[in-house]
Amino acid sequence: MSKLTVAVIFGGQSSEHIVSCMSAVNVIEHIDSTRYNIVLVGITEEGHWIKTESLEDVKSGAWRDGKVWAVLPPDATKKCILLMDGDNVEEVKVDIVFPILHGLYGEDGTIQGLLELARIPYVGCGVLASAVSMDKLYTKIIVSDLGIRQAEYESVYREELGDMEQVASRIEKHFPYPVFIKPSNAGSSRGISKAGNRQELEAGLLEAARHDRKILVEETIVGREVECAVFGGGSHGIEASGVGEILAAAEFYDFDAKYFNEESRTVTDPVLPDGATQKVRRAAMDIFRAVDGYGLARVDFFVKDNGEVVFNEINTMPGFTAISMYPMLWEARGIGKDQLVGMLLSHGMERYA
Repeated sequence: MSKLTVAVIFGGQSSEHIVSCMSAVNVIEHIDSTRYNIVLVGITEEGHWIKTESLEDVKSGAWRDGKVWAVLPPDATKKCILLMDGDNVEEVKVDIVFPILHGLYGEDGTIQGLLELARIPYVGCGVLASAVSMDKLYTKIIVSDLGIRQAEYESVYREELGDMEQVASRIEKHFPYPVFIKPSNAGSSRGISKAGNRQELEAGLLEAARHDRKILVEETIVGREVECAVFGGGSHGIEASGVGEILAAAEFYDFDAKYFNEESRTVTDPVLPDGATQKVRRAAMDIFRAVDGYGLARVDFFVKDNGEVVFNEINTMPGFTAISMYPMLWEARGIGKDQLVGMLLSHGMERYA
């Protein structure tokens, strides 16, 4: 049987650029080279697409100095990546793309739309699911129809911050301090802060506005932070993993605590209040179905001491680093990274079958 060609696209222009590179290493290492030829394409933070020569270049960061440009044309008759080295142009046919991109310009429906135009199968959620799941405000609007508890919130737009007094007063009337402030479109806890007073609220709003024009201010939920991995969609049934718990080294699970603080830990199959584990798994599948998910997602919740489950957010291209919960949760169910990556690629191929 002839090999298929998979293009792994990583990096990207979002604030999660470095996490994407870390995830890509873990994905590339677990692609079955007896079944797939692998083409590596890195996107710099400035948006330059570069052919990457090796996994070692991804690990070291040397790929950013590559001289061969890469272009994914939207021409549906080509289904290829163009590699341009000076006047030389090579057309590489592609059977499937693994867009291991987190955050804006990768996890938000943009590259998914390009791949739809090109009619190239790809791993993960489609345009709609990617876009609405990336936007925390619109995720909340969708989930509100499911009867699943989520944090109370106020939405704020960047242009409103010119009248900070009005914005802050509106928030303070809705719920007491402390509150969490989040960019509506950002991941890996970028731009998120906790405010215990008016001064911290104003600073947090300005920081969040650096990442997105839409901002969410949420009530504080006191509970254990848990996550659930989901796989499937389309003609394939939706499956949920077990539940994992975040034990953050910091006050909350911010970017540094998540990726660079060795004291942060994750635990698979924690002991939760009676019934909470199944509530989380059911809610994760319901939310994935409601956003029209396909392929994979990680759905995050809080579990309160009384067993109440509170939805936090959904990530349609969750981290795949060595410490990321998505692959860890499936490993706890006996599905190793080799098998998991193979399942994701095979499921992606079914998109246009």
